[in-house]
Amino acid sequence: MHRAPYAADPAHSRGREFAENRDGARGPRSEFQRDRDRIIHSIAFRRLRSKTQVFIAPDGDHYRTRLTHSIEVAQIGRVIARELGLDEDLTEALCLAHDIGHPPFGHAGEKALEQAMEHAGGYDHNAQGIRTLARIESPYPDHVGLNLTWETLEGMAKHNGPVGAPNWALAEIDTAYGLDLGEWPSLEAQIAAVADDIAYDNHDIDDGLRAGFLDLDDLMEIEFLADQFRRVEQRFPHATRETQLRELVRSQIGLMVNDVIKHTRSNVAGMDSIGQVRGAGRQLAGFSPGIAVEERRLKKFMYQRLYYHPEQIQTAEKARDVVARLFVAYQQDPATMPDDWVARLPADEPQKSRHIADFIAGMTDRFAINQCRRIYGRAPEGLSNV
Repeated sequence: MHRAPYAADPAHSRGREFAENRDGARGPRSEFQRDRDRIIHSIAFRRLRSKTQVFIAPDGDHYRTRLTHSIEVAQIGRVIARELGLDEDLTEALCLAHDIGHPPFGHAGEKALEQAMEHAGGYDHNAQGIRTLARIESPYPDHVGLNLTWETLEGMAKHNGPVGAPNWALAEIDTAYGLDLGEWPSLEAQIAAVADDIAYDNHDIDDGLRAGFLDLDDLMEIEFLADQFRRVEQRFPHATRETQLRELVRSQIGLMVNDVIKHTRSNVAGMDSIGQVRGAGRQLAGFSPGIAVEERRLKKFMYQRLYYHPEQIQTAEKARDVVARLFVAYQQDPATMPDDWVARLPADEPQKSRHIADFIAGMTDRFAINQCRRIYGRAPEGLSNV
């Protein structure tokens, strides 16, 4: 595979935080392939299958969860990375890991943890994802964490750009293994971020239609979508409406992917090193100005019609209540946590609260509901909105 001069190169990785004893056998995988595989085999990654993407604790088998969303992001990210001559394995690792720090119930659960942790330095799902993979998830005998490469940790930390004021969790990792938080990250990290946007912009439409929260008339209010749908109707006039709508989602993804490839390729023309990418002082991978405007309009529409739908808000309140009550319960009686978590509970604040937040953040929707029911004798009714 052709590797662009501005791509991340696993052969020139800045290495890992801890030295590893592998008996001199490196095997066929690159450093970034090993990172990807460590993420896939982690418990934290498997838990994403039962964590909210859009709909809380969905009963249906066809709705996306954080796991299926992450896989879809990785698929989009790899396509873009391959076309640009970037490292596909690093891109895939970052795509697969980008949501690992999300607590149960998505943004509703995150809001609850943010409020509960105000006295202990706050909570941020991106920093929590890095903390999870670098400190909490520890399957190896010779070091804590998964011991990912500097490039993967850097990409997780900065995929949305430089970080000016890292919270405590990210600051701890940065102090131990400096991530150059003030610089822009690799193109692989920037592609992972835009692949996330492409995936949830379009797949959330698909799930919203399936759940009945959106319909075709809603989508036609956005001229960008209306234009695409008219093209779909012209190409497939005899297809069912359901099939046409699914084709709309596919065509939207294709349009956005091709736009990102073209625009990014133009931005990096003439660059001959990853150092130039990091020193550019701006985002290089992303949508063209015209598509960026349309994408923002689409996001605004989705917040108004789907994410802030009255039923979504009502269910989110119940979910926030579950997380808030669990935090209070563990604060008042830590013995209600599993024995291994109790054994490692720090005696003093803020470490005690951070330990409790680590436990809650790792929960799936189902586990959190069951824990609430076990401790309080009941859980909110109707804690699923599809």
